[in-house]
Amino acid sequence: MASKMKPAQGPMALAEMKEFAGFAAATQRYVRRSLDVGLDREDALSRWSRDVVEAASIRAQARIYCRLPELRSMVPDDNGLDAVEPFMAPLVTVTAFDLGQGRLMSFSAYRFLYERLVGPTVRPWLPAAFCAAAALPTLHPDLRRQLLQSISEAAATASGWSSRQPSFYPAWVEKVDATALPN
Repeated sequence: MASKMKPAQGPMALAEMKEFAGFAAATQRYVRRSLDVGLDREDALSRWSRDVVEAASIRAQARIYCRLPELRSMVPDDNGLDAVEPFMAPLVTVTAFDLGQGRLMSFSAYRFLYERLVGPTVRPWLPAAFCAAAALPTLHPDLRRQLLQSISEAAATASGWSSRQPSFYPAWVEKVDATALPN
């Protein structure tokens, strides 16, 4: 007897890898660093800080990301306004921090990170949080313009969202000395 088969994760993982590969190197680095901080995967400070400025940024990110466990538990399952307010305010604040770092330069990079940081149930709320944070006066006008122009009409007006868990979580990869490889 054949058992019930699940859809193959391989094609989705490859699509997610391809999407990630399309991001700028600085965005890729920030996403990996953010996942280490937000998912408590590694000692992000020792792995990612190259100088005192970056170390300070990682410490600030860790303080802001302390809100993530609560956000994960608060994702509204409906659109009732009573559930939206306590969720959206901290989501916009965390989003504003990340956008203010100048490494997530598009909605797709933001969505890629946040569906991993918070979970797939946050997807319907991401366009609103992104637009709200991207429009804040704390960001330079040129950055605000670039961010707000990066969200497509389809993403902003989608009628439904997938609840599928992401299958690719990018992580630090050690550099390999090409001269040490066998021929």
